[in-house]
Amino acid sequence: MKAMLFAAGLGTRLQNETASKPKALVEIGGKTLLQRAIEKLKAEGVEEIVVNVHHFSKLVIDFIESKDWGIPVHISDESDKLLETGGGLKKAVPFFTGNSPVLIYNVDILSNLNLKVLKEEHLKSGALATVVVRQRKTERYFKFDQNKNLVGWLNKKTGETIISVPDNFEEAVEMAFSGIHIIQPELFQFMPEEDRFSIVQVYLELAKTKKIKGYFDNSDLWIDVGKPAKLAEARELFK
Repeated sequence: MKAMLFAAGLGTRLQNETASKPKALVEIGGKTLLQRAIEKLKAEGVEEIVVNVHHFSKLVIDFIESKDWGIPVHISDESDKLLETGGGLKKAVPFFTGNSPVLIYNVDILSNLNLKVLKEEHLKSGALATVVVRQRKTERYFKFDQNKNLVGWLNKKTGETIISVPDNFEEAVEMAFSGIHIIQPELFQFMPEEDRFSIVQVYLELAKTKKIKGYFDNSDLWIDVGKPAKLAEARELFK
């Protein structure tokens, strides 16, 4: 299995930490977020990783090239233009040859989710994409029917909704995205023509006619360290 590691974010919510370095190089317990993510992916059976870079890109590239990771770690350079999640994945498509699923992982996520089990469940379901979700309080939610099929999206703060499957939307369960997903390479052919877009929009459009599944995660560790309070929580946990 290959993986796309999203590490191009600006880290604007961590201003004190990211004034002179990218979020991917913020340290927790003596290791950068990037190192923690790469080591987790490798330990879970990932054989090749693509890392996208933008903010302080040279620092990230230098860090990656300074270590022997034991598996190939490639760079997808977005220095000139941040492409969002969909565009970032689309730019990296040439790295993902073959028919094996591609794992997608946000660098600012700390999780002990079993990625091997995720892959098995994804392949068993026959889904084009499987998104990892949890029950937690947030502003934006995916909505899933009783068979864990994606049927839409909801922003609780603004009231905006995107309905992929009208018949099942109102009664569907609301779950928060975990920043971890896995796709079949077939999905690449459904990417829009533009170079900058959100992968979430692709999933919601495809859910109208294709199988996009939710993987309901209840593992005991999941932290998005993109906010100062959560970063402090993670540092306390890993000190």
